[in-house]
Order: sequence, then structure tokens, then C-alpha cells
Amino acid sequence: MKGGGRKKSLAKASPLDRHAEEFLRHLEAEKNASPQTIRTYRTSLEAFRKFRPSGAWTDLKPEDFRAWMLELMKASMARASVRLRFSALRAFYAFLHMRRTISKNVLLEVSLPKAEKQLPRFLTTSQVDALVAAPVAAVKSKQAPTWMGLRDAAVIELFYSTGMRLSELVGLDVRDVDPISETARVTGKGSRERVCPVGGPALEAIQRYRHAASVHAGPLFINKSRRRLSSRAVNSLLKLRLAQAGLPCDLSPHKLRHSFATHLLDNGADLRSVQTLLGHASLSTTQIYTHVTIERLKAAFMAAHPRAEA
Repeated sequence: MKGGGRKKSLAKASPLDRHAEEFLRHLEAEKNASPQTIRTYRTSLEAFRKFRPSGAWTDLKPEDFRAWMLELMKASMARASVRLRFSALRAFYAFLHMRRTISKNVLLEVSLPKAEKQLPRFLTTSQVDALVAAPVAAVKSKQAPTWMGLRDAAVIELFYSTGMRLSELVGLDVRDVDPISETARVTGKGSRERVCPVGGPALEAIQRYRHAASVHAGPLFINKSRRRLSSRAVNSLLKLRLAQAGLPCDLSPHKLRHSFATHLLDNGADLRSVQTLLGHASLSTTQIYTHVTIERLKAAFMAAHPRAEA
């Protein structure tokens, strides 16, 4: 057989000691771990062994791992990367403990650096305008069937107008959007229902799309086969429209939700109202958006105030 026979196991990509190799084989054969996970765990184990080449795994102390963590932090490694390295080591030591190779998992005594809080990314109002205009421009230039371009415009408008989740949007039926009361009935996490106000531009965009696509009942947003539009399809159409608008293509539908919340708070909406609109069970989840607003205020202050800096 050409090509060297069976594909080489990822768990045997490079030499480690017996315990580490058994762990990687365990991940591959019994845990059905992905190739990427196995590569990541192998890299972490090898990196630690490069730092501390001597001493059996069974003889290492918490101080050995704390010393490595300090070394990684001094090298300016991101906290998320440090946590990933130690996640692999913790899993390895849990495996050794399960196999009774060790009597105590010393990694449980090593505290990991706190995860960095990532502030949500969002679009500016002018970027939202450009994004909404992209499918409309495509319709005018006849780059796609008219109803599909109008559908994409309606999807984007509704995302930004309501801040609903992707799963909530694709789950909408025609009957869920009421143009008379200007609301949408949404089923959120935990099957909790809420009513979202819908702005005039979004309602008009939905009406234009429904008329062009002859959508009168059933799923609100459909694909070419006239079946319910999937979450994956929405991600794809958004990437297309972002590219057409000259915006970063890594912006997800969730970023429109972030934009909705941030722009509301920027313009004076109270936190409790934004929590209700987003369908958050806890106010603490919503509070991340106040940090975004505060950071923007600080940036404006530093740029404009004559005595902002010493």
C-alpha cells in the first residue's frame, strides 16, 4: 500500500516518557479527543519538560509548577495561554491519579491566573448603517435574487433593533413579529419568553422581504429551499455582507447584540431595561456593557480634556 500504511497516531508524534504517552493515547482512544486537543496537550507537556527536564512526574511538587507559571508570566504570555498550558497539566495529573500512579494531584494546589475580562466588540452606528446598506446595494446591482438581499437586510436590521440572540432570531415565525404593536415575541434561554420592541426600519425591512419572498406563514426567515434559515446560514450571510461593507469579517451575529446594548447605554438607557431587552437572567451579565461605555468615556476624556494627563 502506497503512502506508508496506516496514518500515524497523533499521540505518538514525538517522544515523551511513558506516563505522558499513555495519557495522550488515553485522550485519543478513550476520550475521542480532537487532533487539535492532542497536539495542544502534547505541546504543553513538552514545554514543561523543557523547563524542568529532570525529576519524575510523581516526584514534582507544586513549587515546580508555580516556578514555570512565573516563567511564562515573565515572558509576557497571555493569561489565557497560561491557563491553557495548565489545563493540560491538570488533566494529565488527574489521569495519573485515576490510574493510581500518584496518590495526590499536586496541580490542585496551584492557583491559575484569573482569566482576563474581554470587553465585547461592537460596531459603531456608522458601521451598522454601512452593514445594513450592503445587501440593499447588492439588490440594486442585481448581484443576487432580490428577495435574498432584502432578507439579509431584514436579518441585520432585526438583530440590531432587538439585540436578540442568533438562536432566537432563526427560531422566529411570521406570527411572532407584530407590526401593529411593533414587537417581536422571542423564546430565549430556558424557554423563557419575552417581548422585544422592534424599530420602524426593521419592521419596514421585514415587510419588504416578506412581500418579495411571498412569506406569509411559518418560519420568518427562509433559505432558497424555503426552509427555515439555519444559524450557520446567518453566519455566512453576515460574513458576505461585512465584506461588501468593507468591515472586519470576523464580526459575528453576537456582535450586533453587543452593539445594540452598548448603543442603548451610550444614549442613556438604564441597565435594568437593557437587561430585560437582552433577556439576561442576571444583572451582572449585563454589567459588562457598562465597562465598554466607561472605557469609551475615558478615551474621550483623555483625548479632549486639556488637563487629562499630567
